[in-house]
Amino acid sequence: MSEVRVLVGTRKGAFILTADGKRDKWEVSGPHFAGWEMYHLKGSPADPNRIYASQTSGWFGQMLQRSNDGGKTWETPGGEQMPEPGTFPAGVSNKFAYDTSPETGKPLTTHQWYDGTQHPWEFKRVWHLEPSLTDPDIVYAGIEDAALFRSTDGAKSWHELSGLRGHGTGPKWQPGAGGMCLHTVILDPSNPKRIFIAISAAGAFRSDDGGKSWKPINQGLHSQYIPDPKAEVGHCVHHIAMHPKKPGVLFMQKHWDVMRSDNAGDSWTEVSGNLPTDFGFVIDVHAHEPETIYVVPIKSDSEHYVPEGKLRVYRSRSGGNEWEPLTKGLPQSDCYVNVLRDAMAVDSLDKCGVYFGTTGGQVYASADAGDSWAAIVRDLPAVLSVEVQTLK
Repeated sequence: MSEVRVLVGTRKGAFILTADGKRDKWEVSGPHFAGWEMYHLKGSPADPNRIYASQTSGWFGQMLQRSNDGGKTWETPGGEQMPEPGTFPAGVSNKFAYDTSPETGKPLTTHQWYDGTQHPWEFKRVWHLEPSLTDPDIVYAGIEDAALFRSTDGAKSWHELSGLRGHGTGPKWQPGAGGMCLHTVILDPSNPKRIFIAISAAGAFRSDDGGKSWKPINQGLHSQYIPDPKAEVGHCVHHIAMHPKKPGVLFMQKHWDVMRSDNAGDSWTEVSGNLPTDFGFVIDVHAHEPETIYVVPIKSDSEHYVPEGKLRVYRSRSGGNEWEPLTKGLPQSDCYVNVLRDAMAVDSLDKCGVYFGTTGGQVYASADAGDSWAAIVRDLPAVLSVEVQTLK
């Protein structure tokens, strides 16, 4: 029988939840790395035993962890600790290696990003880890301040894909409320050279040459704080999702508005439809139905909790515009939690399972594509990320 493994990153450690294919009884392992912020955990599609984890602390800095046995044991690839947030001297930890200044072309030995004032570019944390679809030793890391790195040796050493920061729009990038974070990395299963990323608050970008060069893909996005309706960058994108069977179709939750693209991001249209509010952080796609998408609306950009104290997942079976609230098993009064951008995932079982975690420490699961929900664990620290591995 199949097994489901849910990887949960929280403010104070990581937890691994496992169940068989029925998904009615769950075992909880953790906390792993107790007391640390575990920003993101993700398993390799190429090796069910390989898991990567981002471990960070304002006091001890950033580390990456790797498990080769499904989370039972962990190791620090390279055996070195990353620097403390705000610093990044040459030659330290997990061997992240920057390339060149986008302005001068010279090596960035002091790791400064030229933006017209030559201000220091700070390494703060790894927000998102995206393992290769085919090679367990290749993994991408999206970090703050926004940059993209790739490792080809299982996270022992890292090489910056510097064409992204070298894009001419770099000086116009601004941090969102959570920082200038590269939080989304999507690999196209139909085109190994195509990569999508999103940065808050710069927007979405696409590479068609394996990360050497990048194109902003924000046409059709509108933000009230940007006077130019055709602005190339500057939009606060919260998350992007894609179904592997339709890699040219993208769905986006941005800072206000749910958006859709049918041409790999070249243009976007709004599909917020009848949602109670079009602000939120998370968006995901059903494992078998490319036009079925899920969001969790949040009241506003200043009130980061669900509207009316009701926790509702909204589902569209038509790719947007027409939405239905999914409430069975979810609290419908006095609930004031948030669901963060990496805190929803789906499994690939025949009856698609949907999972999400809240800032209140609950992880909810639906074994019937969202029709009904149950909390599979409660009272964890605030949940930062939820990812799922389906093991057959």
